[in-house]
Formats: sequence, structure tokens, C-alpha cells
Amino acid sequence: MNEPILIPIGGFEVPDVYLVTLGVTLLLGALAALSGRALKVEGFGLWQTAIEAFVAWIEGTVREVVDEDPAPYVPLIATLMVFIAVCNLLALIPVVRPPTAELSTGVALALVVFVAVPYYGIRRLGLWGYLRGYARPNPLLIPFNLLGEVTRTLALAVRLFGNVMSGVMIGAVILMIAGVLVPIPLLFLGILTGLIQAYIFGILTAVYIAAALQVGRRHPSEGPHD
Repeated sequence: MNEPILIPIGGFEVPDVYLVTLGVTLLLGALAALSGRALKVEGFGLWQTAIEAFVAWIEGTVREVVDEDPAPYVPLIATLMVFIAVCNLLALIPVVRPPTAELSTGVALALVVFVAVPYYGIRRLGLWGYLRGYARPNPLLIPFNLLGEVTRTLALAVRLFGNVMSGVMIGAVILMIAGVLVPIPLLFLGILTGLIQAYIFGILTAVYIAAALQVGRRHPSEGPHD
């Protein structure tokens, strides 16, 4: 695995992975802006077809998880999946350290989910409607429910970091042993693993959002309202 490279910028030593993260963000942002301007109602080409197919797949997947119109949640989930997938695929370039192999990146992405989940829950149920869900089925469970929010966020970050880091380390070891004769199937395995990790992160985000939308709803044991 490549050692961190510190690049002097403005009197500060900036780790190379931060610059890679910034580069990926700017690249995807520019690509999204250009793609948005190039969209057509008819006579579109292969690129627009691929984009629409991807969005349709995301919508269908999220719909199955949240069991409602997925439109409000697709932008966040699709962005996370694309960003993580691109970062993971950077592991295939020997001189580049993928940002997702850094725990700080995993924590940052998990914090985005941590903030987004209550946002969607409060927007749907209202502040009180969302918060009172933590007291169900018993107010004594409030500390445990709150702790669960924190631990699942930590698990989300560690899972992404651990899986990507292990893949990078294994690839580096095999590269040292086999040199440039690394088998092609290993390359495809790296691509598949990177895409799967992005998919898992997106699906877990959808699951957490779905739970937030239901956390404030009346528990069956409470009986009907008066």
C-alpha cells in the first residue's frame, strides 16, 4: 500500500488523499453539470441512456426499501454511491490511494448519512413526531435508541474503511509478489468489490432513511388514538 504523501501548499503539508478527494468531487460535479445541460427530451445518445438507466435502477432499488415515492432520497443515495464507487476504483491505479481507504473519509460520509436521516424523518413527521419515536415502545429505551443512532453511524464508516483498506492491502501484497504479471481476474475482482461496497453503503442509507420515516409512527401496542 502506498505511504501517505504530504504536499506543501501555502505553508501547510496537505496529505495527497485530500487532494484526490477534492479532485474526484470537482470532476464529478463538473461531469454532472455538463451532463445536465446536455440532456434532451428526444434524440438522446448512449450517455443519456446510461444515465437514465442508472437513475431508474436507483429509483427502483430505493422504492423497494422505503416503500414509497423514492424521488426525495434518490439524489443523496445516488451521489453517495457514485462518489464511493469512483473512489474505490482509484485503488486500481498503483500510484493513487483511494480516499475511501482513509477512515476520515468513511467518517465524513457516515456523518452525511447521520445528518440526512433525521432531516428526512423530521421533514416527514415533524420535530416532535420524530423525537417521540425514540421513546417507543418504552421511554426507558431512549438512551439505547440514541446510542443505536451513533453506533450504526460508526459501523457505516468502519465497514467502508475496513473493506476498502483490506482490498488495497491485499492488492498491494499480490502486486509485490507477482509484479506486473498480476492476473486480469484480480483486476475485475477489484472493480466488482469497489462497486459492491458503494452499493452496500447506498442500500444501508436507504434502510436508515426508511427507519426514520417509520420511527415516529404509532406503535401497534399503543392502541388506537382517542
